[in-house]
This record gives sequence, structure tokens and C-alpha cells, in this order.
Amino acid sequence: MKTPDFDVVILGAGPVGTALALSLARKARDPSRIALMGPSRPKAPPASTGLSASSGVDPRCLALNHGSRVFLETLAAWPTASAEIRHVHVSQRGRLGRVVIDHEDLRVARLGDVVRYDDVLDSLQDAIDTSGVTRIEGRGLPHLLGSHIECRHENGSVSAALAVQSDGARPAGIERHYDQHAVLGTVRVSRPRSGWAYERFTQSGPLAALPHPQGDDLYSIVWCCSPTQADTLRGAPRAEFDRRLYEQFGDRLGEMESIGKVSVFPLALHAGPSRINQRCIAVGNAAQTLHPVAGQGLNLGLRDVAQLTQALHGWLLRPEQDPDPYCRAFTERRRADRWVTMGLTDFLPRIFSTRNPLVEHASGAALLAMDIVPPLRNQLARQLLQGLRI
Repeated sequence: MKTPDFDVVILGAGPVGTALALSLARKARDPSRIALMGPSRPKAPPASTGLSASSGVDPRCLALNHGSRVFLETLAAWPTASAEIRHVHVSQRGRLGRVVIDHEDLRVARLGDVVRYDDVLDSLQDAIDTSGVTRIEGRGLPHLLGSHIECRHENGSVSAALAVQSDGARPAGIERHYDQHAVLGTVRVSRPRSGWAYERFTQSGPLAALPHPQGDDLYSIVWCCSPTQADTLRGAPRAEFDRRLYEQFGDRLGEMESIGKVSVFPLALHAGPSRINQRCIAVGNAAQTLHPVAGQGLNLGLRDVAQLTQALHGWLLRPEQDPDPYCRAFTERRRADRWVTMGLTDFLPRIFSTRNPLVEHASGAALLAMDIVPPLRNQLARQLLQGLRI
């Protein structure tokens, strides 16, 4: 039987796929037998704190929890610019009840950090350059051929004992379209609060304000609302955008002045299997995409990476073995954390935007109960901080 070209081919060179390549390379006998396939991406321009604060290749800022930071630090891929989150304030517009999650309650230095998507991907790509991982240009699709996987791309094909799809084509699964878009922007505030992040539930959807890594008085805004409202906000003059934002968010950070461009992304849930076939696994966006409430998407993907690396450790030392038992162990171990996180991020935006006064009052009472009863608050915080551990 012909030896495949690679032990593992990772399809998708975004943050999850690149982190997986780095992590597996550290466990493999020969890092060059780990291949990362994806189109090359230009590096983002240097960040600035002026009016171009959101002018990178990708407009997103990401909230990475404490566990994700520790994991990326072990890969020597933590970006140089980040903004700490030490406190999270959760409230509901127009109703009583709020909860504050504090890092000291969980005995950690921080709950998480905010980083630019561009910066974290650039840091991961810098680490890949010295890792020994083989880079393959192009987008590939896996095809099961007996005991191997063939990954075809624009310039040919390669074979592997195992393929991991980290983005691109998704296996069939549960789909939910929220009839919401996320409006992304950056604002300068008159009363910044160091280390504070905010999640505010409104009748049109959650509204998050996250400390921005490019300036102490800057906040990244993730405003979930109807497609019609999102289009209106994207085209609104700055003064009108700022007025509407202040109306929804309140005065906790003082006056808000939007800077840079406003971007809009449609929101949907996809929950597919972790196992596509006997020789192909799905992680990250190929396995699940989430509503951005609570910022769990990349955090969940990085937990996929950490546990897949752990599950494949023994196989990587002897890749001539059948990988099936190792893959089955991974899918079993990931099931609970994936479904709890997906369920939480699906439930929260829907329950807080029912426009039913009884439900809204009950939700406010739940926030108040969590604020008063530390075990309730800390249970939620630990799920957001590190996922479900079993």
C-alpha cells in the first residue's frame, strides 16, 4: 500500500486551522508531514489609534477567553496588541436585573482579552513559518479513497491518512437563520472603564461593547439587529449612528463617537457533526458557527483544536495505525462542550428578544438571581471562560 503524502492535511488556513497545524506539529514525529492547505493572505496593515482604527483586512475584533489565551501562548502565537477583560456587565434594556462577572470571583488574572482578527491570524502565520509545517496554496476538498483521503485543489491533489476540515464546505447539520445581522464598528467614548466589557440585550438583539486593543478610549461594537435596521445603520450619517447607539446602550461609557467604517454580517447557526467520514474530521467553522452573543465562536474552535491534538497524540507517533479509534475518542469527548455552548448561544439571543413582557421580566429576574447568588453566576462564567470540562 502506497504511503500517503502526509499524515494530516488541514483544509482551511484561518485561525482554527492554523492553530491546529501548529499544535499537531509539536506532537508529530516529522512536522513536515502536517500540511496546511489554504489560500495565502496578505498581512494586515499596522494598527493605528486614529480614524483608521478599523481599517484592517478583516474588521472583526474577537473576545478570547482565558483558556484560549493560555493555549495560544503555548503555541507562541499570542498577538502583541490586546485589551484585557476583567469584568463583564450583562444587562437588559428597559428591564430591571443585571449581573456583573468579575475575574476575582474565578481567581484568574483576567476573564479574557480582545484582539483584532487580523492580529491573531498574523501571529499564528508567523509561528507557522518556523514550525516545519508544509504549506499548500489553494482551497481543497477531501475525497475518501479506501484507507486514505485525497485532497484536490486548484493545482493538483495530495493524499493523507487523515484530513481535518476547519472552514469552507460544511457537512449537513442543524441550521437556524436568526433574521439578524451583526453591525460591527468602533467608537471612541468619553468615559472609558479599563477592563470592562458589556453585553446588553435589547428587543432587536444583543449589543456588545468590548475594550479595543488599539486605544484605552476605544470600544469595539457588535450590534445585532434586524437586516433592515442593519442596512439603515450602515448607511446612516455618523451623528445619527451615534445617537441610535447611545439610545440603545445608555450612558455607562459616556458619549460615543463612531470612527472608521461600519461593517455588516448576517447571523446564523450551523451545527454539524465532528466526523465527516472515517478519515475526515470537522472542527471550527466547518463543525459549527454560532451567534456572536458572549463571543464563543473562536473559543469553541480552539477547544476543538486542543482536544483533537490530545486525542491524536498517540497516533501521530505511529501514523501507520488506523486513526479511527483516536477520531472516535475525539468526537465522544467533544460532544458535551459543543452542544452546551451552541445551546447557550442559541438560547440567549432568542429569549431576550421575544418582545413578550412576561418573558423579558423573567429574564431580568434571572440576571438578578445570578448577581445575588454567586454559584449561579460562577457556573455561567466558567462555561464562558473554559467550556464544559468532563
